[in-house]
Amino acid sequence: MTAQAPAGREARGTPRLRAARDAPQQVWVVFGGQADQAWLRPLRRGFRHCFAALRDEAGWTVVEPVSGRLLVLRVNMPARYDLPGFYRRAGLRVVGPFAPGEARARWLPPVLPQTCVGLCRALLGSGAPFAVTPFGLFRRLVKKFRDDRKNVLTAAAA
Repeated sequence: MTAQAPAGREARGTPRLRAARDAPQQVWVVFGGQADQAWLRPLRRGFRHCFAALRDEAGWTVVEPVSGRLLVLRVNMPARYDLPGFYRRAGLRVVGPFAPGEARARWLPPVLPQTCVGLCRALLGSGAPFAVTPFGLFRRLVKKFRDDRKNVLTAAAA
């Protein structure tokens, strides 16, 4: 089952949002986190961690790197359940939906360590913006959405 827009809203939204709504799989990136480890304290409050929630026709999958391991959890909820809304109500910031992109072609091994930001960028694919911190990724993803929503007049009114 793909995500369906409410009646009368099928044609609304940016090209990127329409493509994401029609994709067989959708990705939301969720930001939040407290400084439960000393090395997280320099990061911006509320943006010390990020993870991804993926929706497909079978339901939801949450992919989250946690202290030295990768947690992949299949949520026992139908695909129509509003998991991003649940995270928003819990006080987290959610950006999406995005359609996963093509794999990124690499000529050299990655120099940066694998982090929560790197994992979210990998899930977004080759079109993911470069970022090192969760707040940097948040800003660039929001900016990408905002750039798509600009209205441009191409013809003068009669």
